[in-house]
Amino acid sequence: MAGRWRQNGKAMATVDEILMKMGSSGLPLQGKLDAVRVEYETTILSPEAVAVMHRVRDELIGSGQARRALRAGDRAPIFRLPDLYGKVVSSDDLLRRGALVLTFYRGAWCPYCAFDLEALEAARSDFERRGAALASVSQQTSAASQKCRAVTDLGFPVLSDSGGLLAAEFGVRWTVPTDLRQIYKLLDGNLEELNGEASWTLSMPARYVIDRDGVIAYAELNPDYTLRSEPSHLFPILDALKK
Repeated sequence: MAGRWRQNGKAMATVDEILMKMGSSGLPLQGKLDAVRVEYETTILSPEAVAVMHRVRDELIGSGQARRALRAGDRAPIFRLPDLYGKVVSSDDLLRRGALVLTFYRGAWCPYCAFDLEALEAARSDFERRGAALASVSQQTSAASQKCRAVTDLGFPVLSDSGGLLAAEFGVRWTVPTDLRQIYKLLDGNLEELNGEASWTLSMPARYVIDRDGVIAYAELNPDYTLRSEPSHLFPILDALKK
């Protein structure tokens, strides 16, 4: 099966290796993501695999799910989730400090998400100066996340949403089709192992700004996981909330 999805026999770099290779490139966040996409689509994955990934992306966009997810003005669900080391982190505790920037990501196995989290970490002091806390959520187990530098180097909570229950409340959870599952396994994204359950569901990449009253002030969702905005895009929103 792997031969069907692989472009050639070239060894695939791990997420940590990709981060190290491109971390000093000086590219903006989207520039790094574009470079990763080109690498995967031209030298690693077969045209058949790329076609499957594009088809699933287009189907998710066409489903309209992103438009039905929670938006600005909606009340954010309350949560209590374990971090990397099993400590329970609650939304109430995070919101006591001020606004909360909550990021849903696919998993530390995904290089697009890894660069997104890295960019948020680089901007963390700018968020904190604006009185905002950061937290990230994926369905990956805490044990699996501990093995990846993409999350262990972060200075904000990395939370485990088992089964995507919180993602479902926000409306960003979706089910990976069968043919795409085989490709994800090839890319070290065996969700049954990484997420510790067999639903084969993922979160769409999403960023939410939640005000101290628990109301969503800003929502950014993209069913195309290769596209992310710069963290600085959120600064004016947080400045307005602080005033």
